[in-house]
Amino acid sequence: MSLAVRIARAELRGGLRGFRIFLLCLMLGVAAITAVGEVREAIKAGLAAEGSTMLGGQAEMEFTYRRATPEERDWIVANARAFSEVVEMRSMAALEDGSETALTQLKAVDGAWPLLGQAQLDPPVGVAALAGQGGVPGAFLDPVLADRLGLQPGDTFKIGGETFVLMARLVREPDAASAGMAFGARSVVALSALEGTPLLAPGTLYETKYRVLLPEGTSLNALSRAAEERFAGAGMKWADETRAAPSIERFTDRLSSFLVLVGLAGLAVGGVGISATVQAWIARKAATIATLRALGASGTTIRGAFLIQLAVLTTVGVAAGLALGGGAVFVARGLIADAMPVPVEVSLSARPLYEAAIYGALTAAIFALWPLARLSELRAATLYREAEKPRRGLPPLGFLAIIAGLTAALVLAAVLFSGLPTLTLVTLGGVAGALVLLALAAMGIRALARRFASRTSRRPALHAALAAIGAPRSEATAVILALGLGLTVLSAVAQVQSGLRGAIAQELPQQAPAFFLLDIPPPERAALVDRLMAQEGVSRIDTVPMLRGIVTEINGQNAREVAGEHWVLRGDRGVTFAETPREELTAGEWWPEGYTGPPLVSVSQEEATELGLKLGDKLTVNILGRDIVAEITSFRNVDFSTMGIGFVLTFDAATLSSAPHTDLATVYAPPETEAGLLRLMAQEFPTVTAVPVREALSRVSEALGSIATAVGLAASVTLVTGFAVLLGAAASGEEARAREAALLKTLGATRGLILRSFALRAALMGAAAGIIAVGVGALAGWAVLVLVMESSFRFDALAALLVIAGGMAAVLLAGTLFALRPLAARPARVLRAQE
Repeated sequence: MSLAVRIARAELRGGLRGFRIFLLCLMLGVAAITAVGEVREAIKAGLAAEGSTMLGGQAEMEFTYRRATPEERDWIVANARAFSEVVEMRSMAALEDGSETALTQLKAVDGAWPLLGQAQLDPPVGVAALAGQGGVPGAFLDPVLADRLGLQPGDTFKIGGETFVLMARLVREPDAASAGMAFGARSVVALSALEGTPLLAPGTLYETKYRVLLPEGTSLNALSRAAEERFAGAGMKWADETRAAPSIERFTDRLSSFLVLVGLAGLAVGGVGISATVQAWIARKAATIATLRALGASGTTIRGAFLIQLAVLTTVGVAAGLALGGGAVFVARGLIADAMPVPVEVSLSARPLYEAAIYGALTAAIFALWPLARLSELRAATLYREAEKPRRGLPPLGFLAIIAGLTAALVLAAVLFSGLPTLTLVTLGGVAGALVLLALAAMGIRALARRFASRTSRRPALHAALAAIGAPRSEATAVILALGLGLTVLSAVAQVQSGLRGAIAQELPQQAPAFFLLDIPPPERAALVDRLMAQEGVSRIDTVPMLRGIVTEINGQNAREVAGEHWVLRGDRGVTFAETPREELTAGEWWPEGYTGPPLVSVSQEEATELGLKLGDKLTVNILGRDIVAEITSFRNVDFSTMGIGFVLTFDAATLSSAPHTDLATVYAPPETEAGLLRLMAQEFPTVTAVPVREALSRVSEALGSIATAVGLAASVTLVTGFAVLLGAAASGEEARAREAALLKTLGATRGLILRSFALRAALMGAAAGIIAVGVGALAGWAVLVLVMESSFRFDALAALLVIAGGMAAVLLAGTLFALRPLAARPARVLRAQE
């Protein structure tokens, strides 16, 4: 090994010529993964540091559909040094005459709110201003809501039929992030202003949150256990400052894990460049290797020398990537903080650094060993001959085993670091599959180019371009692999975005309702249905009773311990009751009409399968603080994709019909009638909350668009890396193009003809990469939309054309940069140099 080290040191003293692309590819991939990981850790650090402020207290106890009883309230107060009660619900804000309406997320607060932090108001009037003026209670409105209704401080308006006066605009509320995603802009009123109003009537949909500050020395874990014991069966949900926003934390983890996987696709593209760089380097060093072998150097010594050089270069590339990624996040910390809905604390965290370093080192080793292994065992005479032509064939079995082991280690690391094994394996499998398809396509394109080159002899430019693509030393494989994978990711993102927009714009009017109506008092249901059905354009109204409940146990055991973190078990779910089934039964039997026996429940088939439920199982559901243990008697086919009424849980009528509840309705009407229906609702049924489906979907679409933008940004690193590989391939082929140009000039070709040949070669390779990327991207988009989102797929031709045009432009640009010097070289000098 000492000899190998001396040889490696001597080679490295020659500088990094020929390894710039190796380092650039590795650096970009590692930097992207580092940046994503550092942002993830910054969000986690911010959540941890500001958890109590975001939550509104050190701990929170939440009840659904009800407020705490006096005994429960006394227990909470006894265990706190400060206490605040907050009620949240959806409602309708409207002008006094009902001419303008808007959905709002209403927060009713007591005088102690906020326990931590400060509400930022414009003008800065203070929370005490909620007392109002002139006997009218006050309100703070989100600027978006105030502008939509055209309100200024001092103007009066209505929320849920109750009159309020706008005291200030709510610029910022300290505990906003813990509320999660809302479909309406925020409004804040005093809790005392809602006492005795229909907004807090039994059966209306609201959540009550009790935030507390704890005495010194109080153990959160001990208090949590005591609270769960005290409120067992009461439907209490606990949260504390250690996980103030679990939904945001969970979303951050999953999105960042996916973006890291997209970053691995960028590393895979970089791996193509690494492999091409090492292969070109070995070709340049073939004579050196042959001389060393002739002087008696063993294959082990030569391999060691090469591996030491690659290890040093990999270390340099990984270190540069870590510095670039971490430095970029640190420099952009202000922009990152402004873009995030939660506080962030940007600092260099260790975990993203070692994750990115492991990914980078393994990727470099996998792609560098393949070309290195194929020459290390050859004899000197063979090596001299191999300097003139590329080496084909598989590496020795020992190297194949090492490469397979490193690949397995990379996959295992990705699974462990992401915590999402299914997503990780699917994503990495998709990247590997795309690389295989692109490699096969590259082989096919080269074969076709060789076949058609002989048929285009009368078109010299095209003939030369096809001959160059099909030549043994063609750069087509590297170009199609590197550029094609990056374009594939962008193509898939574009197709998914287009599909979602199409689903909202085209399918929604045909199958989805215009509104969901919440909090309909049962005595008003008939009058509301008759009044709305009398309006022009309203074609159908469906109504069902609705309550909310929390699934706490399955067959007497903790539900989450039995079925994991399924969405049905996270928080409260809507439940209903019925005498007859609304959907088709897939298994079991419905209860007879007039049934009055023990509680029975029917469950959605898909969710039941995911939860592992079977007929006869017992579900414990907490509704209004009461545990109801019901036997599963049937499964139903519930289609949530229509956005109509659908419940995972439907109980028999006798079990829930006497409980306080309201009705839920869906109204089917064309878009042009929506504004008039909203005005009618505000004027005649002000306590009913109307949720416009289009507006809600618009919020969801915005969120999905943000995610797609983040994925697109991550994929852009893949494209930049691919372009770097293109530059490397063009640079390594510059000498060959110079010889080609010299020969063509000697045979009478003009510079224009040669330039057209080079341009045609680049355009054909770029078009091939783009067409393959469009095909694979469309397949990935179809899988996401149809198999994951259960939506329809429509091929977006414009996005496909842009991808193909982008591929052609990228290869043309890279080729042109390294075509000018060969064109300017004198043929005699180039040809004499070959001797």
